[in-house]
Amino acid sequence: MKIIKHCYEEKSNIDTPRGGLLGLVIENRLEITNSFAFPVARSDQEPVDEDYSTNMILHMKKINQDYLHVGWYQSCDLGSFVTLDFVVAQQGYQDSIEESIVVVYDPQKTEKGFLSLKAYRLTPHALKLLADIEGNITPELVKSLHLSYDRMFHEVPLVIRNSPLANALCCQLIEMKPQDRGLQFLDLGTSSVMETHLKFLLEKVDEIHQEAYKMNKFQMQVVKQQQEKAKYLHQKSLENSARLAKGEPAVPEEDLNKVFRPIPPPSRLPTMLASGQIEMSSQQVSSFCSQALAKLFISEALQDNTKAEP
Repeated sequence: MKIIKHCYEEKSNIDTPRGGLLGLVIENRLEITNSFAFPVARSDQEPVDEDYSTNMILHMKKINQDYLHVGWYQSCDLGSFVTLDFVVAQQGYQDSIEESIVVVYDPQKTEKGFLSLKAYRLTPHALKLLADIEGNITPELVKSLHLSYDRMFHEVPLVIRNSPLANALCCQLIEMKPQDRGLQFLDLGTSSVMETHLKFLLEKVDEIHQEAYKMNKFQMQVVKQQQEKAKYLHQKSLENSARLAKGEPAVPEEDLNKVFRPIPPPSRLPTMLASGQIEMSSQQVSSFCSQALAKLFISEALQDNTKAEP
């Protein structure tokens, strides 16, 4: 409830509200018992105060609350969270806190009546790949790790349990809710949501196209360089044969890497992230369509029942 409240209050001030998760590890499960919001970044200040999280954890410890930092959360619209910043942040958390997770909250889907809270972790292969993120993530490195875009994240099953006091509060809020509230969850208009989803998918497909163009250009440059190397070696061979025929010593061999500098391949990480985002968005579209169809069948049954009444 604190995560949803923070994202709802800050959605007009921050593009992506974020916060920390506190809890404890019990046997083979991770229990998240508390959370706190990260400070709002200002244009003339540091993005995030490094001492803020530490001070919050110390205050939680003083009041005898669970104070172990077990991850973070962020808000995103339409499941658009697979970005470089997101991946790097989660890598940092898992490197420092082994059991840490990230909880992703989708406010737009929640407004349509479907609570969207999902937990993710980076897979071990993805962590190995991101360990060399400062260098160039080559296709050979990705191939050696047997890693694809659909194996970068692991979704952790999430179970929400409220305390008895929270359940009592929810029951009281339901009784206090006006009769006209809550009807928006039965809204059958899906065209605007589908249009937003498809626009976002088109943007990601365009990114994939641009990355494919970069790879094709790299391959053409490599083929051209290989042809130039073969031509260079052939000329050297003819020259050495002519010198040997004249009784002169052959020209010493040169390091081809100094004559022809290796062409650096484009990083494969942007392509993998864009492909992973397309898969996530496609799953969102499939889930939304299934839920919209369920609403249509419910409304059809209600309409038939209304007509059948005398």
